[in-house]
Amino acid sequence: MKRVRFRRPEVRRAVVLLPNGFTLFNLFCGIYAIVLASRGRFGTAAFFVVLGGVADSLDGRIARATGTGSRFGEELDSLVDAISFGLAPALIMYFAALKTDGNDWIYVFIFASCAVIRLARFNVEQAGRPKTHFHGLPSPAAGMTLATYYWFSQTPLYTDTVIFFTHDRTIAELPWHTILRWLMVGLAYFMISDVPYPAVPTVGYRSARQIVGTSIVVGSILGLIFLPREFIFPALVAYVLFGAVKWAALGFLDIVPDRRSVFLEEEADVDPTLADNLPEHEGETVQAGMPTGSLNGEAVEGQQLTNRRRRRRRRHRGERPNPPPTHPKHEDRGT
Repeated sequence: MKRVRFRRPEVRRAVVLLPNGFTLFNLFCGIYAIVLASRGRFGTAAFFVVLGGVADSLDGRIARATGTGSRFGEELDSLVDAISFGLAPALIMYFAALKTDGNDWIYVFIFASCAVIRLARFNVEQAGRPKTHFHGLPSPAAGMTLATYYWFSQTPLYTDTVIFFTHDRTIAELPWHTILRWLMVGLAYFMISDVPYPAVPTVGYRSARQIVGTSIVVGSILGLIFLPREFIFPALVAYVLFGAVKWAALGFLDIVPDRRSVFLEEEADVDPTLADNLPEHEGETVQAGMPTGSLNGEAVEGQQLTNRRRRRRRRHRGERPNPPPTHPKHEDRGT
């Protein structure tokens, strides 16, 4: 007789608490960054915002890897991100580059409020789903862009690089007091916009897209390790501009894809087997009663469209739906 081993409750509880521990460490980094910024230690404050970004990227991956993801974890992560990537970077910018004796605090409010709105929308639309694109600029990217400006401003690349079209002016001689105000407003707008921003590229070597994604990931890791002060701020600004310019170019060419095809059906491109674990008639269930987190008919319609695509993928793979139950009078009883 085979003995059945049960996992100890203590081990399971530790596994559940692990991703939430990373989330709370992210909160610690955000609060400590605010304290450091108020004391004038802007470089160290930027380091803790970046460290919080690393913790934020790990908590979700750990939750998915251990199968301990929950709605509680999603809500906790969003509340923490509002502080670590909304309020903390805005205050670092306020103390380091803006005028504290005027009305520049309004830029802190604009940035933080848009970060909160963006996180609330993410919880409604995308939390817990595999994704190829984010609906709007992710708050960690926006927050770390602001926080790492001070790092970049202390490097030779900032003080010695000459801009060829500005009559031998260096980057440091640009009107950064004005530029940073517009930067905060621009990042705030992109967070609540409909611009799709690509998620982490797929890593692999079986296709050109995977090879490019692998190169981007490896290059980013090397830049973070060896040249963090010179690399992070320009790379994040390039990421922000890439999404905006690409979306504007597609709009100019009148080939902008349907919003639902980008944000609500993207799991079809990430994991084709994801539909195998879902009920066949989930769309009918959603139509009868709106699920938690769906606030309008558009989300319901998008979910129904997603379910229809899942069923088409099943038929394309040759899978047959569950046969109807056999009536007793037609049941084959054998011979």
